Formats: sequence, C-alpha cells, structure tokens
Amino acid sequence: MIKKEPRRKQTKREKGEALQAYLFLTPGIIIAVVFFILSILFALYLSFNNVNLISGQNQFTGLDNYTRMFHDKRAWIALKNTATFAAIVVPLQTIFALIIAYVLSSDGVKGKKAFRMIYFLPTLTSSSALTFIFMFIFNINGPINGFLMSSGILSEPINFLQNPAYSLKVIMAMNIWSTVPVYMTIYLASLVDLPKSLYESASIDGASSIEKLRYITIPYLRPITTYVLLTGIIGTFQMFDQAYIFSGGSGGPSNSTLTIALMIYQYAFGQMNTMGYAAALAIVLAIIIFTVSRIAERLNGEKGAA
Repeated sequence: MIKKEPRRKQTKREKGEALQAYLFLTPGIIIAVVFFILSILFALYLSFNNVNLISGQNQFTGLDNYTRMFHDKRAWIALKNTATFAAIVVPLQTIFALIIAYVLSSDGVKGKKAFRMIYFLPTLTSSSALTFIFMFIFNINGPINGFLMSSGILSEPINFLQNPAYSLKVIMAMNIWSTVPVYMTIYLASLVDLPKSLYESASIDGASSIEKLRYITIPYLRPITTYVLLTGIIGTFQMFDQAYIFSGGSGGPSNSTLTIALMIYQYAFGQMNTMGYAAALAIVLAIIIFTVSRIAERLNGEKGAA
C-alpha cells in the first residue's frame, strides 16, 4: 500500500507571492466575469423574455423567441446571406494569403519589402472608410463601370450598389481585399521558421514550386491555417459594420446584404420591444459560430493526420 506523503506547508514567502499573483489577476478576473460570464447569462435571461426597454418591463415567454426564428423569413434570409458570405470569403482569403506569403518568402523575388508595406496599408484603414471607398469604386458612375464601358465589356453601367445580384458580392470583394494582408503577414512570420533544408532537399529530388507548396509548406503551416480559418469564420459570421454602412442599416437592396449580426442590431435597437428576440438570435449565432469552427478545426486536423 502506497503511503501518501504529507503535504508541505507553504512558507510565508510563498503565500505572499501567491497573494501578489491573485492581486495582479484580479482586474482581469473582474473584467472576464462582468463582460463575459455575466453578459452571457444576461443574454440567456433576455432570450427567454419579452423585453421592453422603454417601460423596463419583462415578460417571461419561454422558448417563444427561439421558435419564432423558424417562422421568420428574414431570419432565414440573413442566415443564408451570412453562410454564403462565410463560405466564399473564408476559403478565398486563406488561399490568397497563403499563396502570396509563399511567393514573398521565396528567394529571388524583388521588391518584397516594398510590396509587403504597400499591401498591408489597407489593414491600417478603418472598416467604415474602406466600405465608403468600395461604394465609390462600384458606384454606377464609379471607376469599375467606367473601365468596363470604355473597354467595351458593358454597353450600359451596372448598379452594383442597388442590384441584389451584386451587392453582397461587392462586400465579399472588399472583405477579401482587406483581410488577406493580415493573414499573409501571419503566414510570412511562420515561414521564417521553416527549415530551408526541406526546400533544398526537395529541389535535389526535382520537386517543382507547386509540389514544394503542397507537400512542405501547407503541411508545415497547418496549425496557422487552423487559426486563420477560425478567426475568418468568427469574423465573417459577425460581419456587421460593412453591411450596415452599405445598406444604410436596412440590409437592402431586397435583404441581399442582411446578415445575422445586422438583424440582431435591427431588432435590439431599431424596434425597442424586441430585445428578447435579438438576444435569442445572438445566442443562436454564437452556437452556429462554435459549431462551424469546431467542424473546420476537425477537418483541418484530419487532413493533417492523413
């Protein structure tokens, strides 16, 4: 029978150091409790109530706010738009960032530092400013229409901003253009630690640049790719400011730019008696983001194992 050794008593110095550690952690713990745990619990409470912010009255409604989603056509449109946005933007921004980082990390490429600096500039600009810039570029009298008409591709301009077939695609293009530099920089920082001997051995074996990318670079960067995918999924599912500015807060034209985050804002602050429904939408959005993120993480992990 194994005897348990008696637990050593902490010295006064060790107790003092532990107390100091907890004192330093206290501000962070308070912030986490107030703005994270209590906020989630309060949102859950609101989602089961019919809340009127004007009168301050709450009426318990049970699961009515959640069942309401199944009959709300705008909720399904918002979910479709958000899912489409994420399904297109996340893979493209990841692929473009990886390819650009791979090219810039290669030897013999001139002007790499200048390109990195210039290409990273959009990330220093606020999202709202970028939205206004793209609205100008894709305006009916903007540069895109001017180029397409002068080159003979179009006979008349396309109203990208007011045409439901193009409006969400404009936001997609803007999002990809503005996020690729961030992920490119992350990939570049990771490629610095990749042993050059792997590329040298592959060159001796006659591997091409594409084969090096496929069999060396991509497997090596798989943990970084998981991070890029997760942050991309979270960001795209929470896309709000661009759709709000683009549509003036309406989600138009014809609900083509309506996202779940924008819909939550509309119900929470546009119609003051639907805060409970907005909280239920926020809870469902959090569950969707968590589920999709876990699926993406598992799929990327299984590819790594394969």
